Amino acid sequence: MTSAPLLYVCVRPQQGAAAAEYESFRAATKLDPAGLASHDLVRDALPEDAFERYSGFLIGGSPFNITDPESSKTDAQRRLEADLERIAAAAAEQATAAMFTCFGIGAVTRLLGGEVSRGYPEDAGPVAVALTTDGEADPVLGGLAHRFTALSAHKEGSAVPPPGAVLLATNENCPVQAYRVGDRLYATQFHPEPTTRAFTERMAVYRDDGYFPASDYDEIAGRVLAASVTEPVRMLRAFARRFAVAA
Repeated sequence: MTSAPLLYVCVRPQQGAAAAEYESFRAATKLDPAGLASHDLVRDALPEDAFERYSGFLIGGSPFNITDPESSKTDAQRRLEADLERIAAAAAEQATAAMFTCFGIGAVTRLLGGEVSRGYPEDAGPVAVALTTDGEADPVLGGLAHRFTALSAHKEGSAVPPPGAVLLATNENCPVQAYRVGDRLYATQFHPEPTTRAFTERMAVYRDDGYFPASDYDEIAGRVLAASVTEPVRMLRAFARRFAVAA
């Protein structure tokens, strides 16, 4: 028997950064291209048969923000946000599995009636994350160290998880770092997939986009390269083992 592939969902307009992010997800999950397909949601709507073709979804990060004024959003951003909500709703209803990362956590939180604001940003770089009691018991995050380092860069976040969600990981600056809804919908504020080298390369793409002072790139990149980020990829591997189901 073969496995039904997972689908990496790209929500980055920058195609080079998106291609690198896909490779990071593939390496982190240890899936080959047959096990992790890719779809560019910026340029193409979610296929109507996506929930039949794929056993689950991995949603990458984006320079978009859920809290961007509606008047400033492009048609592509509005469309992709609607498609992300379709994926999140299906996973919340146990019809598929999904892990939303960084920008994606905001889409899930809004769908579920939670609040996303500009009050909990984190500059690009390594951050300390701690599992909650529920996180330690979770089938995907439960094998991680109680405290670990992750890589983060975002302009928005949440103080509390949305209604119906179980908080799995937290820290002081952005209290909602990961949560689960039901058994098949996961969302993380941090980026679980990149190596430190890949993250610095992504920083170079977005160095003028306000995630950090551009003049501080070398100093921040040095801190990133010195960090140990072993645990987040273990979470992705656990998700892939659990939800890349036999076809």
